[in-house]
Amino acid sequence: MSLRLLITGATGFVGRALTNHLCSASYDVAVTSRSSFPVVNRNAEQCVVGSLSATTNWGLALNRVDVVVHCAARAHILDDVNEPLLAFREVNTAGTLNLARQAVEAGVERFIFLSSIGVNGNNNCSPYTEEDSCHPQERYAISKYEAELGLRTIANDTNMEVVIIRPPLVYGVNAPGNFASLLRWVKKGIPLPLGSIHNQRSFIALDNLVSFIILCIDHPKAANEVFLISDGEDVSTTELLQKVAKVFGKRAFLLPVPVSWMTFVAKLVGKEDVANRLFGSLQMDNSKARRLLGWKPVITMDEQLKKTAKAYLNEKTG
Repeated sequence: MSLRLLITGATGFVGRALTNHLCSASYDVAVTSRSSFPVVNRNAEQCVVGSLSATTNWGLALNRVDVVVHCAARAHILDDVNEPLLAFREVNTAGTLNLARQAVEAGVERFIFLSSIGVNGNNNCSPYTEEDSCHPQERYAISKYEAELGLRTIANDTNMEVVIIRPPLVYGVNAPGNFASLLRWVKKGIPLPLGSIHNQRSFIALDNLVSFIILCIDHPKAANEVFLISDGEDVSTTELLQKVAKVFGKRAFLLPVPVSWMTFVAKLVGKEDVANRLFGSLQMDNSKARRLLGWKPVITMDEQLKKTAKAYLNEKTG
């Protein structure tokens, strides 16, 4: 009998891609939402559960479910939030642990939690591994780390297995946030002062992340493990921009402004966190996933960027 999967956050960037891939592979899939929404995939059963919080009732959604893949999260803070960390904790920590406890009661066998490399920290001099201590600095990462701690306790105290996945920035078709902005800037040929950055950063292609999540659904050696997952093709910010320009058939217009100058200006205007993402190094070692589970990337960075650019151009001209 095939496993029944529950995917949270199925309308999001990762959740939607994961749902579509699972449905195309004939998995028994249910997805959740805060309210009724257009069907993500007609082969997935839709369950309306309301907002993700410490009081959400997951009873109907967890019916007959064997594996939960928890992609839903609060990633941004709205302007009307007075205490941002509490807002993150309400969704990402309390909401996650409430779901996990109800999953235990419903007899779920495995809980896969999509966390963040931010749990390890924001920058490093040598690649992070699963053995490194955690130093989350941003509110989002703090809330994810606290959820991880709670999930480990649940795994220790119950029969439900927990798998924790910490990806870096995920890029691919329909990527939101900073990567979407990068695509627009490069496509429009906007001059950027990012031509002399010699950092090294790890990324994960959407297709690679989806393939790894699917591997973790029933791989026996994934049980109660933490995985740092990436493409294994670390690049500098300058190199990434050049790669993006290439897939659009353009030449990146990158000005060689010294990083020290840009860092100084960023601090003056209160954008030190943005400067850290652009100029700092953040690498991770994915060898545990390769060694323990036999995982290999299914797509290269250049291939994923080509796929993303093609979809972006089709959307703009469609």
